[in-house]
Amino acid sequence: MKIPMDEATLRWQSTARQFVDHELIPWEVEAEMNAGRLPADTSKHHKKLAADLGFSSMDVPRRYGGLALRTVEQVAVWEQLGRVTNALCWCFSEPHLWMFDACSEDQIQRYVLPLMDGSRKECYAITESESGSDVVVNTTAARVEGGYHINGEKWFVTSANHADYLFLQAVLSDGPHRGHDVLFFLDRDTAGIEEIRTPAFSHTFDHHHQEMSFTDVFVAAENLIGEEGGGMDYTFAWFRRERLMIAARCCGAAARLIEEGTAFANQRMIGGEPLIEKQMVQAMLADCVTELWAARLMTFETAAAHDRGDDLKSLHARCSVAKLYASETAGRIADRITQIFGGRGYMRENCAERFTRELRVDRIWEGASEVQRLIIARALIKRGLDGM
Repeated sequence: MKIPMDEATLRWQSTARQFVDHELIPWEVEAEMNAGRLPADTSKHHKKLAADLGFSSMDVPRRYGGLALRTVEQVAVWEQLGRVTNALCWCFSEPHLWMFDACSEDQIQRYVLPLMDGSRKECYAITESESGSDVVVNTTAARVEGGYHINGEKWFVTSANHADYLFLQAVLSDGPHRGHDVLFFLDRDTAGIEEIRTPAFSHTFDHHHQEMSFTDVFVAAENLIGEEGGGMDYTFAWFRRERLMIAARCCGAAARLIEEGTAFANQRMIGGEPLIEKQMVQAMLADCVTELWAARLMTFETAAAHDRGDDLKSLHARCSVAKLYASETAGRIADRITQIFGGRGYMRENCAERFTRELRVDRIWEGASEVQRLIIARALIKRGLDGM
């Protein structure tokens, strides 16, 4: 099931695989049994090693000391990082190219570049209680002297418990761009920010998804990202990239599940012969392999399309296709492999059990599967099959 890759991409794939297999996977059960947490020294080691290997500078332009890797190389890395559970691969922050296009030089120096060396940590305050298939932004930004006052509430602020600043999206309540979205850098310790609660989720991550309120929170004008009214442009750019990387991570998770399930079925004896000799089991594994290959092909082709500079609207639709198919595929594979493990597959020490819980959210966040289907269908209606 090898995807054609050049030497540079293969090197990055191998580097990420070694990091996952030798540094992260051995700590999965420890994390699972301790609310996602690892010993402080171990977490610090993972964070430093990830930065040293270049994972936190993959999408950073060379003029800022980054690696400016091609999209296909980054997908190869994130596919391997997807093989580990408990969000242990979230041990580093990663500046994205859109940040360098949207942010001022001062913002890049204060907020973006410190992500690369790990001296700062970000989170995204985008989603609200009414958000869903439609983009809903009720958090307001009102003009005041020197900046804006933010009022509202955000849900699912992932990694807020580790972050020292937020990317915050709001809607302008006055001025010539009233009703338009804006995006800000907002320091976590700013007065008026309050943690409402930290809900418990199905997965066992040390990165929490907090609900936060903002009451007359002052953000300076120099922390506005881009122009007034341009917030959704940057949010869409982030969504487009993250949807592709979700597809990559789902492929990595699915590959590990197939490997683990196959190894178990080979050594598990049923009625005097290995479980893998049962045709029902073979059929389940065959379906897993077929679907994974399809998911990998479309994910890597979408990455290659980015590197070729294909039409942006086409790329938007392709990322939706990749995320939709890969996330749905990974969920089906997790279910089949859990079934092959039987009762063992229902134990938290088994990666199949953990992936069954963890992969479920990939069909929801950064645009639910139903939203991806709408994006794909609209692209078909507007541009035709060849235009997609």
